[in-house]
Amino acid sequence: MDITNAATWLEIKRAAITNNIQRLRQITATQIMAVVKGNAYGHGLVEVSRTAVAAGAEWLALARLEEAQLLRENGITAPILVMTYTHPSRAPEAARQGITLTAYNPQQAQQLSDVMRGSQQPLMVHAKINTGMNRLGVLPEEGPDFLHLLKTLPALQVTGMFTHFACADELKHPTTARQLSRFQTLVQAVEKAGLRPPLIHASSSAAMLYENEARFDIVRAGIAMYGLQPSSETPLPQGFEPALSWKARLVAINHLPPGEGVGYNHRYFTTKNERIGVFSAGYGDGVRRRPGNMILLGGKRLKVIGICMDQCLINLDEVPAAQVGDEVVLIGRQGEASITPEDIAAAWQTTNYEVVTGLAARVPRLDRKSTRLNSSHTDIS
Repeated sequence: MDITNAATWLEIKRAAITNNIQRLRQITATQIMAVVKGNAYGHGLVEVSRTAVAAGAEWLALARLEEAQLLRENGITAPILVMTYTHPSRAPEAARQGITLTAYNPQQAQQLSDVMRGSQQPLMVHAKINTGMNRLGVLPEEGPDFLHLLKTLPALQVTGMFTHFACADELKHPTTARQLSRFQTLVQAVEKAGLRPPLIHASSSAAMLYENEARFDIVRAGIAMYGLQPSSETPLPQGFEPALSWKARLVAINHLPPGEGVGYNHRYFTTKNERIGVFSAGYGDGVRRRPGNMILLGGKRLKVIGICMDQCLINLDEVPAAQVGDEVVLIGRQGEASITPEDIAAAWQTTNYEVVTGLAARVPRLDRKSTRLNSSHTDIS
């Protein structure tokens, strides 16, 4: 697609994703499971998955079977783990497509086995252990019995075991140490019992960077793979680069007298003769309809004063040279100014995860080949 014809678009630097994966491998010295759920954190599922595999990621991780099947339909043959709920009736199709599912309690595991009875192809599963997230999984004390059950259930093949940290992005949070200790004790127990699966994993981005003992056999590279900070307490080290920029166009300029309301519900009124610009992105694309939104135009950061589904409004007083057709940056850099997902998250009182995963599928994702490394982060290697 020619970006000169686009209303709003995302530019994805695949080379940045490649670089970030390679940097994570340097830091962790272990295998990489690229987490591409949520449309690859808004970056585009199929192309990011291809890029991650080409960069050396041994596994791909998703949340929905439909996501995994889309990758298979697009010729991606790498091992795939679906980390959350899948209806047991869909186990045979997962097995046929070589997709690994998660087994997270005895009842659900038995259901998977019952559906698979008589199948010529086993269903691969990773056992989920609840060390303190209290979401899915059996308690660590129940882990050996659960692994033994999985081993005896017909048509199931246990290829992994994992847990998930609740507070790894809060540096030195005592919960992480407790969870890791419980999981380590379980790993030792299943090893002693001869039940250890080939792959043990626990670390998301923050944990793999700041909890060396939690790396085990493979690490799950999520937010860091995209060059975004796991949190303010767990920043990325040097050598990572954000992969995503979000842009739109200035499509109209209106000259309004004093006292005119602007946009839905007239949350903004002109106080003098003002030039009001319209740019081609809105809450249907991922802008939230709330105060605090900002964009870059002419190298300056401007407040958004009106939000619609497909367009937004800005005051152009600070950029008198602005013209219809100019590029507007919602995430990224323009001149010396920049807006990051972390900036937007602060304005929305949420996380950068929610900012990028909320980018609508209708926004085209375009490949941007050039890269520029960001060396402004703390070096922890």
